[in-house]
Amino acid sequence: MQPVTPAPRDPAPSRMRYRMQRWMLTPGIRTALRIGVPLVVVLGAAGGFLADQERRDALMLKFSELRASIEERPEFMVGLMAIDGASPGLSDDIREAVPLDFPVSSFDLDLEQIRTEIAGLDPVRNASVRIRPGGVLQVDVIARKPAVIWRTRNGVELLDRTGAHIDLIGSRLEYPDLAVIAGEGADAVVPEALALIDAAEPLGDRLRGLVRVGERRWDVVLDRDQRILLPPDRPVRALERVIALSQAQDMLERDVAVVDLRLESRPTLRMTSDAVENWWRIREINGSGQ
Repeated sequence: MQPVTPAPRDPAPSRMRYRMQRWMLTPGIRTALRIGVPLVVVLGAAGGFLADQERRDALMLKFSELRASIEERPEFMVGLMAIDGASPGLSDDIREAVPLDFPVSSFDLDLEQIRTEIAGLDPVRNASVRIRPGGVLQVDVIARKPAVIWRTRNGVELLDRTGAHIDLIGSRLEYPDLAVIAGEGADAVVPEALALIDAAEPLGDRLRGLVRVGERRWDVVLDRDQRILLPPDRPVRALERVIALSQAQDMLERDVAVVDLRLESRPTLRMTSDAVENWWRIREINGSGQ
């Protein structure tokens, strides 16, 4: 009897093993085995290390020391503030508004917050802040330019062309070249006031100022206590008409106290008290036949 020869072994894997191999070769599983498993191991080790409070405190202290050693390096320190575009008084106000204890690390400076604080000052129209090489905090300021003097019950203020408040002053004599405006709400219509001041240029030094009446119209105040009462609508045009008439007939050089243009269809003149008395005296003389 011949021995039975066993059948040759099939080298192909079983169906289950074949599926397992195919599954292991999928991109997602390969990525998970190459990255995910090491990451889980590292996170587990880190979590175990940081589970102890003393280890966490020691790690935070080391991190803080490392950060401080970087932030306090000389190349990151700011030693002074330079201000351009501001008057000495405004520079002092800026330093007071942004009190910094130099030297200070540039990492501890909030430049946008500093710029906001400076731009919030009344005399400042715009400002920019940057750190210059050499550890200098550079502040560039565009200051508001005084345009008129506003006399109020609380004092005398400087306003720019938009009506924005600049500063309080002790006397209007500090700015003799600026025109004076007064009255409630005059600061809200500074552009119109400046247009009237420009139109009144032919009057020269006779112009004393403008008074806002009832927050709706202007009075032009001249020397010799003369006033021009302007209408609420088109006041510049009305003032130009008065000036043209005065240049033609010397109206404002006469004994006129008030030129009332509030009713455009019926302008009126009010004479001074001396002129009225003289007129009555002349009329009495003419009436008596003398």
